[in-house]
Amino acid sequence: MPTIEENQQSWDKSYAWEQQGDEWSSSWGGADAQWFGSILPRIQALMSGGTMLEIAPGFGRWTNYLKDTCDRLIVVDLSEKCIKACQERFSTDSHIEYHVNDGKSLAMIPDNSIDFVFSFDSLVHAEADVLATYLAQLATKLKPNGVGFIHHSNLGQYQPILSLIEQIPSEMRAEIVNKILLEPTRWRAGSMTAKLFADYCDRSDLQCICQELVNWENEGLLIDSFSLFTPKNSIWARENNIVENLGFMNEAAATKQRSHLYSINSK
Repeated sequence: MPTIEENQQSWDKSYAWEQQGDEWSSSWGGADAQWFGSILPRIQALMSGGTMLEIAPGFGRWTNYLKDTCDRLIVVDLSEKCIKACQERFSTDSHIEYHVNDGKSLAMIPDNSIDFVFSFDSLVHAEADVLATYLAQLATKLKPNGVGFIHHSNLGQYQPILSLIEQIPSEMRAEIVNKILLEPTRWRAGSMTAKLFADYCDRSDLQCICQELVNWENEGLLIDSFSLFTPKNSIWARENNIVENLGFMNEAAATKQRSHLYSINSK
């Protein structure tokens, strides 16, 4: 949970997309603030133009920024609704290429063609088998010095304790378990961890070079990971550096405060 079919059902049919996905940036003060305050500082050194691949763009929340940093942008999503929304939103941008996939395949991407692959706030809903399949393919799709930045679930790290919590009758949980352990999942993939991601990279002749484990709208659980990877013989290749960042949501709050302070509507 969630399966590929459940993801497709959610993003194609159930979810209303009333704010084109920008609603998920509210903790940062909006998509602009989140991009320039939290995402871009983490990846700007890696973005050398060329050809970029975005996996699971949704309605184009981050496509809106990526498109202006590259010569060619390929976006792939399992949701036909999302791809159609992106095509409409970016209809004047002729350098963007769109594909609907099955939630796993990158067969439409030529080998040795991608300089930078990006996915943020989407593949957190992808289980371990999906990430393993994507990484195995990205090993052939990336150029020799290509780099990838993928935001994925680390919820599996807490699976033993979450399994115990699930055995407690629901009416008793609030009295027995601290609330922080009752609401940590945010529809994250329970089978995925940062360690598994690094292992999948290694099996695919990729090198995971950095993993930032972060909390996400909770105080004490590092349920997400930002993982950076590259081919093993790349100029970027180095030993994996793992950082635990329990202050990530403090960063979001500070970014939101600054975005309001310096906006036209600041008070």
